[in-house]
Amino acid sequence: MEHMEDSQIVALYHKRDEQAITESSRKYGALCWRIAKNILNSTEDAKECVNDTWFAAWCRMPPDQPLSLGAFLGRITRNVSISRWRSNHAKKRSRGMEVLLSELDECIPDTANVEQAVERRELARLLDRWLDSLPAEDCVLFVRRYWYAEAVHALAREHRCTQNQMAQKMMHLRRQLKLFLEQEGVCL
Repeated sequence: MEHMEDSQIVALYHKRDEQAITESSRKYGALCWRIAKNILNSTEDAKECVNDTWFAAWCRMPPDQPLSLGAFLGRITRNVSISRWRSNHAKKRSRGMEVLLSELDECIPDTANVEQAVERRELARLLDRWLDSLPAEDCVLFVRRYWYAEAVHALAREHRCTQNQMAQKMMHLRRQLKLFLEQEGVCL
């Protein structure tokens, strides 16, 4: 079955046609589920977060008019999943997501500092510029690790290297990002 174009799906949301959710699920359901599952490591929680994604998309369109529906839905899923993870682990600690978030602490300033140092859009623009400067493989690895929350061991297996080698590669990329942001005047 052929998928509807993003613009057609967005138009359904703007018409308040419930078919928009069906089409979103058909086209982007697997992507959203993978993001949620990687973050939460729970099938049940992932399903709930994907359902929350469809509800959030319904509430945000209109007025939102995303150019890339996949990126829009992926961002919602990621944010909903991280919120769920934080809620689930408010009192107990989960090593996987805690490690993932802490890995970026050293090179991405926290929200309070971002608001003081640069606007969020400027930071996003700088991050995009840095990602564009990377070799394609490094860019893909960084995005898969820190956007899609894929495990280091899974990336290592796929790239036929040890988990330690992949962890070292991720550390090297984070150091590059930190240096780039410092050179651009971002206070870390």
